[in-house]
Amino acid sequence: MKNALSLIVGIYFGIVLIKSEVASWFRIQHMFHFEEAHMYLVLCSAVAVGAISVQIIRRCSLKTVEGEPVPKPEKALQKGTIIGGIIFGMGWAITGACPGPIYAQIGSGESLALLSFAGAFIGACLYTQFRPKLPH
Repeated sequence: MKNALSLIVGIYFGIVLIKSEVASWFRIQHMFHFEEAHMYLVLCSAVAVGAISVQIIRRCSLKTVEGEPVPKPEKALQKGTIIGGIIFGMGWAITGACPGPIYAQIGSGESLALLSFAGAFIGACLYTQFRPKLPH
């Protein structure tokens, strides 16, 4: 039942990404060229909702679905985070997709998204291989 619910929520999320044009390569290119504010407004509202949600979770001491306390990790900003963010941003600018929208693009029939998926998969494999040697 849990897997079916996850699948339904994932499909709904993909539909929202496509309908809102957040997974549109053209919208993403316009964002990186500073030609329109659509994506910036979406990203800013996502950050605001996330920040408010984290505060609600912390202040109300909410629990996970399994009944465990929600972990509150504190992670300092490190050199590896900045390097990873730059690599992520370059991949996003080139392919027009970050991990979530890749699946939405594939589901909507954009065959070139398979190349983005392959690149993300290879990158994840390389990361696991070189993780001990990378700055964390």
